Amino acid sequence: METCQPQNEFNVSLYDTIVMAVITVQTFAGMLINTLIVAVHCIAWMKKKNLTSNEKILMFLGCSRFWLLCITWVYTFLSTIYPRLLYVNTVPQIFSVLLSFLISSDLWVSACLCVFYCVKIANFRHIFFNYLKVNIDRIVPWLLLGSVFLSLLICIPVYEITHEVQCYYLNATFLGNSWTLNVEIDKHVFPAFFASGFGFSMAFVTLILSVLLLLFSLWRHKRKMQTSSVKNLSMKAHVKAMKVIMSFFFTYSIYFTCLISSMIYSTQTKNPLMFLCLVLQYAFPLVHSLILIFSNPRLEKILLRTLPCVKCKVCIR
Repeated sequence: METCQPQNEFNVSLYDTIVMAVITVQTFAGMLINTLIVAVHCIAWMKKKNLTSNEKILMFLGCSRFWLLCITWVYTFLSTIYPRLLYVNTVPQIFSVLLSFLISSDLWVSACLCVFYCVKIANFRHIFFNYLKVNIDRIVPWLLLGSVFLSLLICIPVYEITHEVQCYYLNATFLGNSWTLNVEIDKHVFPAFFASGFGFSMAFVTLILSVLLLLFSLWRHKRKMQTSSVKNLSMKAHVKAMKVIMSFFFTYSIYFTCLISSMIYSTQTKNPLMFLCLVLQYAFPLVHSLILIFSNPRLEKILLRTLPCVKCKVCIR
């Protein structure tokens, strides 16, 4: 059964062209940066036959962001160039499940990274916190497994609801009843948005708590060093850590806000606010990965060593 779509499937407007151009540049830049993170840790894994907890989280985060950018770009490209394909049976469900899983994985693994930093760096004398500090290396694989499990839980209602919405769309389009279509879609899309938004919000709350605890611990330690008569050489390191955590929190907050806004205004595709949300969403995996690289001396050194090689190859071509 064919849907009633415009006859000219490839009628791409100037707005669509600008959106695709901006998103494409951001996507491939983000994919290159995250590929670098994954490649460095894969090489280290093959050499050492083992990875630290921090390296495991960074490698997992790089993989999830690479595939998130790739799948999201494919979805945006198809919805812009060939929208009829997105109404073929099972195609919307596949994209919905993949995007929900990858976005949730990105959020939860980012939260896991912040929890790891909080446990490793912060200094509290609570019994539970001391237990976490001693056993964090054994807990990290379970945190990553838990993030995957929670992401899969979100995908189940998303798949079912996307399938129901597609059925309502086909029936309403065939009968020519657009009012019924809008009412039914709104009624069934809301639970999917609520389930996804709840999962995303839980990850965001986990990250906020970790950031606040870590910042409080670093600020308290910094005050002790300032009031002490003996100058501590680690003070600069603590100040740098606070700046990194604050930049992490700032970028993550913008990303979460844009993500929720894009869910709320998902039907308003030509809205300038949606364009801004898309640009900021695609920028987050790139910007935050760059923050992680420049806060890691080893990754920063490899990146700066790689850039001249890329420039030389471009000049030769």
